[in-house]
Amino acid sequence: MHSDSSSLPDQPTILGFDPGRLKCGIAVMGVDRIVKYHQVVSAAEAIAEIEMLRQTFPVSLLIMGNQTSSKDWKLKLSESLIDPLRIVMVDERNSTLEARDRYWQMYPAKGLLSLVPQSLRSIPRPVDDIVAILLIERYLERLIG
Repeated sequence: MHSDSSSLPDQPTILGFDPGRLKCGIAVMGVDRIVKYHQVVSAAEAIAEIEMLRQTFPVSLLIMGNQTSSKDWKLKLSESLIDPLRIVMVDERNSTLEARDRYWQMYPAKGLLSLVPQSLRSIPRPVDDIVAILLIERYLERLIG
């Protein structure tokens, strides 16, 4: 679990959700653009994880990618969440490529790996949670213009 609890807990937060068939990326970000939590979870655990996060953070909105199985997930979320959230779909084209770049910004290569060009490095874990962060950022950019 990756989280940052240093921000004010009562600030409205947005939950980003990158749905998938086997795994899902989840992120929580304040309207101040500070990431409070991000994690990749199995698809089977996603609903329970979202419910747990809603008990921890004042989530006011769920932002979800519009590609892989998103229509099924939107229906599943609206039927399964105890207190349904407003769900906004955003374009997630190229988000995985962008997440790979963001990964190296968030976790810079160390040692000899830093000498290897970024395009040749393999990322040691899934980046679905970083995609969820990017989806929230895309939504906020769309609001601002």
